[in-house]
Amino acid sequence: MADEASRRIALCASTDLADGGLAVAFDVCWRGEVLRAFAVRHQGQVHAYLNRCTHVQMEMDYREGHFFDDSGCWLVCATHGAVFAPDTGACVGGPGRGPLTKIDITEEAGQVYWHTAPTLQPVEF
Repeated sequence: MADEASRRIALCASTDLADGGLAVAFDVCWRGEVLRAFAVRHQGQVHAYLNRCTHVQMEMDYREGHFFDDSGCWLVCATHGAVFAPDTGACVGGPGRGPLTKIDITEEAGQVYWHTAPTLQPVEF
């Protein structure tokens, strides 16, 4: 859960995220670097991570929004096949080197929000 120092940023409507379905992508500034992030729904809960594989620092989806395997149970890096648990980001198979970087996210009144942190901010244009 987000702490009091964070801001919440509207991401999407709750209905935009189906269990085991397509992710909603968004841009963040993480430690001064602009990166893609994504939110998915798994077993009714929304989770968000940096779109950055822990094996090789590259985006994981083969097409935007496609992170789940065919079963809708695991997040998979399309490049090298690292497999991650959607609820924790833990690497459960393949060449990943630790968990995905989790982003605090909440859902309220039909809206999904991501939360800033000292090292995670919205992209300023």
